[in-house]
Amino acid sequence: MEEAEYESVLCVKPDVHVYRIPPRATNRGYRAAEWQLDQPSWSGRLRITAKGQVAYIKLEDRTSGELFAQAPVDQFPGTAVESVTDSSRYFVIRIEDGNGRRAFIGIGFGDRGDAFDFNVALQDHFKWVKQQCEFAKQAQNPDQGPKLDLSFKEGQTIKLNIASMKKKEGTAGTPRTRPTSTGGLSLLPPPPGARTAALAPLPGEHLSVGGSVVQPAVSPSSGGATVSWPQPKPATAATADVWGDFTKSTGSTSSQTQPGAGWVQF
Repeated sequence: MEEAEYESVLCVKPDVHVYRIPPRATNRGYRAAEWQLDQPSWSGRLRITAKGQVAYIKLEDRTSGELFAQAPVDQFPGTAVESVTDSSRYFVIRIEDGNGRRAFIGIGFGDRGDAFDFNVALQDHFKWVKQQCEFAKQAQNPDQGPKLDLSFKEGQTIKLNIASMKKKEGTAGTPRTRPTSTGGLSLLPPPPGARTAALAPLPGEHLSVGGSVVQPAVSPSSGGATVSWPQPKPATAATADVWGDFTKSTGSTSSQTQPGAGWVQF
């Protein structure tokens, strides 16, 4: 089922002139200089519409919008629209009345910008028509489209620098390994500056206390197990009386008291 076609407006120009043109005697093309440019046959508005793949050039009255003539265009450039050889503001179009009768007339714009827009509007429409035809062909035959070939050509090789890849992986940073105890549990590293607790020596090891090597005592009934480790004795501080010097000083002073004085000298 065919989709319903709608009519779209491609371009509107409010000022256009229509000229009677003499028949073309040769195949060299039309010349606007041969027209009576100062005496246009009609003046009005130009509107380009599109319905499906066909574009329509409609000449309408400026005020009422009444249709003066229209030229269906099924190909551009083509015989339906031709440019003159001596100017970019004038064109020759083929109009039809709907009953099969056709005629060629000349149209012209007072501004070059309007003539440029007229030309570009037709070019863009038929460029779109060409793209739609190509998309339709690709949809019908998808296998005939260009295929992407990613295979290696004959003699083509590829080089991988594995050393640099390993180096990049090494510089990314390897996680620090935590020490593992004999039971399989991971131990956290001690914080910086903290004193590590003294671990009990394993059987067979010797403990050095005060510069002398001490062996752990072994109980004969324990089957070779260590009973206890002798703890190093703390160094005994001097137990001298802190008041010794003071008493000596006071003693010597009290012994030198003058007779008859009841005061104690310090």
